[in-house]
Amino acid sequence: MKVNKDNSIDQHEERGDMHVSSGSIETPLREDAFAKSDQEKIEEIQGHFEKIMNTLGLDLTDDSLKGTPKRVAKMFVQEIFGGLHPDRKPSTSTFDNKYQYGEMLVEKNIVVYSTCEHHFLPIVGRAHVAYISKGRVIGLSKMNRIVDYYAKRPQVQERMTKQIVAALQEALGTEDVACVIDAKHLCVNSRGIRDIESSTVTAEFGGAFQNEEKKRDFLDYINLDTHFGA
Repeated sequence: MKVNKDNSIDQHEERGDMHVSSGSIETPLREDAFAKSDQEKIEEIQGHFEKIMNTLGLDLTDDSLKGTPKRVAKMFVQEIFGGLHPDRKPSTSTFDNKYQYGEMLVEKNIVVYSTCEHHFLPIVGRAHVAYISKGRVIGLSKMNRIVDYYAKRPQVQERMTKQIVAALQEALGTEDVACVIDAKHLCVNSRGIRDIESSTVTAEFGGAFQNEEKKRDFLDYINLDTHFGA
């Protein structure tokens, strides 16, 4: 059976616009994803990006543009996609819950900067994370770092939400973890429909948070006014 290449490309583009992914919690990576060093990747991406800019007709001899390919390459490898490398995963050491605090602990309004894997445009928003201790607690900044780690890669928001919950469940030894992310996708806001007002909300509720009362308590915490004046 002959497959029309153009139709195949159109179908993949449509799947991306519909926010369809493989459904796996794991970020899709090849087995040789880390065979090259960061520097090798930077040099290779720099060359590719030079070709993209040349194809667009940009003058790379201009002082403003000639350093752009290297800047973009370094940004990709060391910054906005730095969360792809497992060596950069933050430490998730935990501590005994000495205070015997048994209610949920909520870390809200964690800033999310990520990148849509369908169009490589920014995802910007806030994550709200909670857990109920089963004897172990984690440093508050570690929760922010876990969110940042999974955000720094080409992402689908649904997957990122699940990855954050799974990482905290593993670290804390409990299923009682929840995460809500509210974010704007520039693939919606700046292209296509260009709806600058809409945002996307995803949620993952584990363990006790599947109970409607606990879920409601968590959502109420998120909505608390915690803006403090000077």
